[in-house]
Amino acid sequence: MRASYAQCATRRSLTLHVVRRRKRRTVNDLQAMQIAITAADRARLISRPNPWVGVVIVPQSGEIFDGSTSRVGGPHAEILAIRAAGKLTVGATIYTTLEPCDHTGRTGPCTQAIIDAGITRCVVGIVDPDEKVSGRGIARLREAGITVELGVLADQVTEQLAPYIHHRKTKRPFVVLKMATTLDGRTAAADGTSMWITGETARRRVQVLRAQSDAVVVGAGTVRADDPQLTVRDVEGDSPRRIVLGEISNEARINPCTQWTGSLVDLLDELGKQDVLQLLVEGGPTVAASFHREGLVNQYVLHLAPAFSGGNDGLGVFEGNGITTMSELWRGRIVSTQQLGDDLEIIIEPNLKAQENKE
Repeated sequence: MRASYAQCATRRSLTLHVVRRRKRRTVNDLQAMQIAITAADRARLISRPNPWVGVVIVPQSGEIFDGSTSRVGGPHAEILAIRAAGKLTVGATIYTTLEPCDHTGRTGPCTQAIIDAGITRCVVGIVDPDEKVSGRGIARLREAGITVELGVLADQVTEQLAPYIHHRKTKRPFVVLKMATTLDGRTAAADGTSMWITGETARRRVQVLRAQSDAVVVGAGTVRADDPQLTVRDVEGDSPRRIVLGEISNEARINPCTQWTGSLVDLLDELGKQDVLQLLVEGGPTVAASFHREGLVNQYVLHLAPAFSGGNDGLGVFEGNGITTMSELWRGRIVSTQQLGDDLEIIIEPNLKAQENKE
């Protein structure tokens, strides 16, 4: 039986990041867009389900003003930057990581605000994939006589907005699978215990991943074994909605949560309808294997501890039968690595070309 989907997030007071830089300096398009990307990072935890956007305005006087998206219902990044610049917007250049919107939702169209501000040039990172926006914002600005240039640091912006872009294109959340493992590939001992494989720095990193996610999912077995809360602790950010695959006790600490007994595909479709941009999978090797084998994982975050289980009786990263021959090997690509205390984080994404060639 599927439970009704309840809001489980704990909202915290987060700082609205608007910075006004009075120091005059000469910046080119790449440098200005890099500042906008940095500003967008500050909105990552507060803007969802809206995209986290950064904007920079450079007036003829050489000052630099930037803004980032606020919480839903609040001003978009363009509006905040325009307010910060004041009358200096006349004749200025605006840099925005994402195409400005040209429709009225909870707020008015940013394109009209840019036009009214007297801005004469707009540099855009990427086109907004949202069908309500895509191309319309750029067209509106050009119709108003504003010079629009597209594609500055587009690769960086695309990576930064990957969950948002994926959601708008597929109507499903971007799925991040996180697993902690020993160097010999074990995620739990033979008795099922798994706390703690990694150290404090890696565990704090998991808190950040939770804060960046709109929902987190585990299996009922993990809830029964570890009784987790899956809330955000020790870092800034809202706790994600909590989902359990299967049925659990009303006394479990993860409550209130959604208990899901349908298919994973249906779950992703449902979450997508509810504007969940990123789903963090924190389950054990059975849940991990289910998402992996159905090809539903967009990003794998592996935390490797400098430890060995010393045998083959512990639990692996994925439970169940694996490949029968090397030609069936799943191949991804490493997109980043970093040291987390004594542990190592490796982020892997599907290698779509390799998968296509195998098929």
